[in-house]
Amino acid sequence: MTDIRDTAILGAGVIGASWAALFLAAGHNVAIHDVAPDAEAAVRRYVDQAWPALEQLGLVKAGHLGNLRVCQTARAAVEGAAFIQENVPERLAIKHGVYAEIEPALAPGAIVATSASGLTLSEMQAGWKNPARFVLGHPFNPPHLIPLVEVMGNARTAAGVVEAAEAFYQQAGKVTVRVNREVPGHVANRLQAAVWREAIHLVKTGVASVEDVDKAMWAGPGLRWAAMGPTMLFHLGAGEGGLKAFCERYTDSFNRWWDDLGVLHLDAPTAETLVSGMTDATAGQSQAELSTKRDALITAIQKAMSPLRQAGKKGGPEH
Repeated sequence: MTDIRDTAILGAGVIGASWAALFLAAGHNVAIHDVAPDAEAAVRRYVDQAWPALEQLGLVKAGHLGNLRVCQTARAAVEGAAFIQENVPERLAIKHGVYAEIEPALAPGAIVATSASGLTLSEMQAGWKNPARFVLGHPFNPPHLIPLVEVMGNARTAAGVVEAAEAFYQQAGKVTVRVNREVPGHVANRLQAAVWREAIHLVKTGVASVEDVDKAMWAGPGLRWAAMGPTMLFHLGAGEGGLKAFCERYTDSFNRWWDDLGVLHLDAPTAETLVSGMTDATAGQSQAELSTKRDALITAIQKAMSPLRQAGKKGGPEH
């Protein structure tokens, strides 16, 4: 799927618009459908804002820029498209309705990937007569900056479709991971949910403020995790003995910490505590200002790491 020219985006909110920017930069034509009356203006504005970062990251293919057009129906958007990224609201009735509309119009061999984070693949497959070319393609927000895409198929997925979706994403600069078993939240959302649960517990029990818990993350383990995953880092943390020595050395400590981790739910009083803490942490900065700062930091980190990541690929392909 590396020679694809025509793609489609269904649902052009923040996620869909970000996908559109990335696909355009990768040289694909993009047909968009969204029910919002101002969708075209919003997407074009988003693409303009995202473009400098895409250029800095080397994701814009010179001489092969795609064209953007907006369609009145989902069916019209997918006609002739070889890859479709679906981002409509995460309500099964809406998704099933879109699938029923587009299935008769799909080009032979076209792949449809869903960005869904809260629904399972099998739940969404129920909206198809034949879900053989429908896969999970779950990004992290914003997709044009965060490389990760979680890709999944199952027994009802045709042979080679997952691999073709991975190849398409990788050609656009993404890093893919394979989800082998269906679980709520897939992989990365579960990881961040586990970390956030303990972050909330630390605030709720008075260990640290919202601002300081966040600071402990970005100035500490978050910085390391941007380079390598936790298991690899612990493998390195024990020196020559590797992960085996680390487990032998720190088993008691980790078991003690795990036994003491908080078990809680995000109820109204807890949410109020977090919101109050975030008001203090933001110190009057607007959502737009904070988003701009976030995107600039992510872009700088990605730009700095890219040459090292490329060098690392010489040792073997990434999954």
